[in-house]
Amino acid sequence: MTQYLDFEKPLAEIEGKAEELRALARANEEMDVAEEAAALDAKAAKLLDELYGDLTPWRKCQVARHPERPHCQDYVAELFTEFTPLAGDRNFADDLAVIGGLARFYDQPVMVIGHEKGSDTKSRIERNFGMARPEGYRKAVRLMEMAGRFGLPVITLIDTAGAYPGKGAEERGQSEAIARSTEMCLKIGVPLVSVIIGEGGSGGAVAFATANRVAMLEHSVYSVISPEGCASILWKDSEKMREAAEALRLTAQDLQKLGVCDHIITEPKGGAHRDRAATVDSVRGAIAAMLKELDGKDAAALIKDRRQKFLDIGSKGLAA
Repeated sequence: MTQYLDFEKPLAEIEGKAEELRALARANEEMDVAEEAAALDAKAAKLLDELYGDLTPWRKCQVARHPERPHCQDYVAELFTEFTPLAGDRNFADDLAVIGGLARFYDQPVMVIGHEKGSDTKSRIERNFGMARPEGYRKAVRLMEMAGRFGLPVITLIDTAGAYPGKGAEERGQSEAIARSTEMCLKIGVPLVSVIIGEGGSGGAVAFATANRVAMLEHSVYSVISPEGCASILWKDSEKMREAAEALRLTAQDLQKLGVCDHIITEPKGGAHRDRAATVDSVRGAIAAMLKELDGKDAAALIKDRRQKFLDIGSKGLAA
């Protein structure tokens, strides 16, 4: 059963009525509701086009957080073969908010690292809603070091509200772990490509997304802070999240103009969760294209390319 967002309530009513008609027809074979159901489907399709034709930044945040949106594990299962998970930071523990391991992408050996939010109550608690602790970032550093040693391209999938801000995480060096992960992204001599598949929150996302190429799904978001957090700081009122979302310039479209995002991956109408197979195919094509752009570059050229990308950020504004 589809879960609808607040702004999709009119759509829910129309699609619900169409499904009710079909349920009545299934219960009574003599009923002919095909014409009425088709009319409702057409009306729903038109409304869906209108709703998603010009989403506000806040609505994009809602779509990016949709509970049915494909998560990291879904992409790993569909995009890669021979995935072999690697666990632990060899120091404290294994952080289930971060998954990573060896895999093949179109038969090419690669290293995959990503945030996993979980898909139900139990898994979300186990994975801390995708908010990594220091050991998660230290695991990522270990895997990136391994990739550099064996010459494997690194593919990262970003979906986190931010790094976990809890007391234990701070005691174990959260900021240092994020900094080390970001540093490792900058210095490994292999292709590094990132895809923002949902939320890209703060340094918790940057620690995996300091890449040669960064792609974003059409309705994903990437920001230094959540709109709610920004509103709480600036206006002392988290209900001002709509204004904060506008000010943060967190959409893929704005970030492409600013030079933060290199590619925007088109989503099915209504968001990635409405057609998971099509979304996965689009992400597959984007990753392949980004890796092809970097193919043949030596380690020094890759490192220079990556560093220059981030040095150039801020050189142009949205008015440029």
